[in-house]
Amino acid sequence: MNKTKQTSHKTVGQLFLMTSRRFAPFFWTQFLGAFNDNLFKNGLVILIAYGTGNVVSANSDIFLNLAAGLFILPFFLFSATAGQMADKYEKSMLIRRIKIAEIMIMGMAAVAFLYSAGIALIFLLFLMGTQSAFFGPIKYSIIPDHLNPDEIVGGNALVEMGTFVAILLGLIAGNLLNPVEFPPVWIALAVCFVAVLGWLASRFIPEAQPPAPDLVIGYNPLTQTMKTIACARRIRPVFLSILAISWFWFLGMAYLTQLPNYTKKVLYGTYDVYTLLLTIFSIGIGFGSMLCERLSGRKIELGLVPLGSLGITVFGTDLFFATPAANHATLIGIPAFIHSAENIRVLFDLLMIGVFGGIYIVPLFAFIQTRTEQKIRARVIAANNILNAFLMVMAAVAGILLLGVLNLSVPEFFLALAIMNIVVAAYIYTVVPEFVMRFLIWMITHTIYRVRHANLGTIPSTGPAVLVCNRFSHMDALILAGACRRPVRFVMPESIFRIPVLSFIFKTGKAIPIISKRENPAAYNAALDSISNALEKGEAVCIFPEGELAADGETGLFKPGIEKILQKVRVPVIPIALHEMGTGFFCHSGGPPMRSLPCRFWPKITIQAGNPVAPEEVSADEIRERLLALMGTHR
Repeated sequence: MNKTKQTSHKTVGQLFLMTSRRFAPFFWTQFLGAFNDNLFKNGLVILIAYGTGNVVSANSDIFLNLAAGLFILPFFLFSATAGQMADKYEKSMLIRRIKIAEIMIMGMAAVAFLYSAGIALIFLLFLMGTQSAFFGPIKYSIIPDHLNPDEIVGGNALVEMGTFVAILLGLIAGNLLNPVEFPPVWIALAVCFVAVLGWLASRFIPEAQPPAPDLVIGYNPLTQTMKTIACARRIRPVFLSILAISWFWFLGMAYLTQLPNYTKKVLYGTYDVYTLLLTIFSIGIGFGSMLCERLSGRKIELGLVPLGSLGITVFGTDLFFATPAANHATLIGIPAFIHSAENIRVLFDLLMIGVFGGIYIVPLFAFIQTRTEQKIRARVIAANNILNAFLMVMAAVAGILLLGVLNLSVPEFFLALAIMNIVVAAYIYTVVPEFVMRFLIWMITHTIYRVRHANLGTIPSTGPAVLVCNRFSHMDALILAGACRRPVRFVMPESIFRIPVLSFIFKTGKAIPIISKRENPAAYNAALDSISNALEKGEAVCIFPEGELAADGETGLFKPGIEKILQKVRVPVIPIALHEMGTGFFCHSGGPPMRSLPCRFWPKITIQAGNPVAPEEVSADEIRERLLALMGTHR
């Protein structure tokens, strides 16, 4: 583990990371790199489209498509090698060398801009794509190396926000400094200056020791690409998360590619209106990314992924219906555009597509980083980049087929994207029901109850542990599952395990149903064996020693099951007190659960974890006393 991660830190917001050397230098390095990519690309695009007197301008349609293809091509050719290098070598050193390469490329680009050498600039765009392809696997694999588990979501959110803001600012800067309307020396100086700033920022990135220094690097692009994708497929949920991320880039590329024509030919807006739409979309993604930490409670919450895809579909569909009928003889600017309520609705839909896109993408990146073994993490990220590039190409193909062959309008194309998103989401969530399970938990714990918790850091992030909690409601397991940062297997009475709807969540979460020994000795012993097997595999198991819910909502006597479990497997025990739930619809207080109205809606719940107890000190009575003491601290 890196020394930077071992330092203690108190729980703070994600913006605190911007003041930490563990994150800030890396953030500004990647921000400046994304900015420079788009500054350079937009300057080149304008030179091709609007320049005069050179070969590329005379064949602008050909060279614009060639430029787009040459920037993406390196991700197919070099991502596999880049992933291997990021696993084999120290990452901060690799980043500094990549930034030095960027300075050299931008130095040549400066000369090419000064002489309006379009063909040379297109070749240099290929080189820029190459250095981006080598930076990609490092970009996301280094985050878990330097951040603590409760900072990973916030770190990814900042990176996503920063990337889209950098892209937007780079496009705007490329337009303002374009070499057609302004002296090319300005864009030449700008790309060199930003490249140097990126290198300076990279010098402050802490070291990240290589997880696989003995790895033998293969350089055959085709062979290594297949091996890299096979590496990502080792963990099925991770690979499907990669496909989900790639689908996001498919959607993003499809929207952004058609946005200029949508602005000009459908909304009858000027280039300034296009910039406004692009800004709104980018702000939405940045805001949605930053919102993830608050919505997830600083943990990796896969339940946000279905929420994100649902929002993309809803507002993508509304964008089709919100598109106003053509009623302008000439193109209109921003003042006239925002004067129309119909256009405000279009802006709102684009904003919300971006917001839900940010909510969708951040947990997926964090999930891949934490679920993937460290020694292959960079190669898995490289596989993600390869598939992202492939889906971005497929987005262009889809646009050609639907708009060019089937003659759909741009609004109809946006509707088709929303429908396709439903189909893709249904497939992914059917194959990986964990997404839906976490979504249901998130919805229940954020709409029915107000949950606050304290000291949950005493639950070990890895390794076996038994969590012991009191009983107040049929929803106890869901409340705890929504609060814990690691997966927990819950032991519960079979009668609760089979409650409709909840049974799907419990089965997907691999809960362990149990029946009293008096009713079915064989099933009881089988449940104990399942608990022991889970602990031997290093999993966390939560039990409710009271068994059934107390009729008066008070904490009952603890059964000796915890002692029997620890006779087989000696692991630490963490007491967890759950209280202030006595007025809810699912508890016993006030009558049978789910048969009477609650005394109040949206009740407040407190989860208080105690310090770990050594297995030799554990008894049912001792754990009960510790739980009662925890509950007393919040009464």
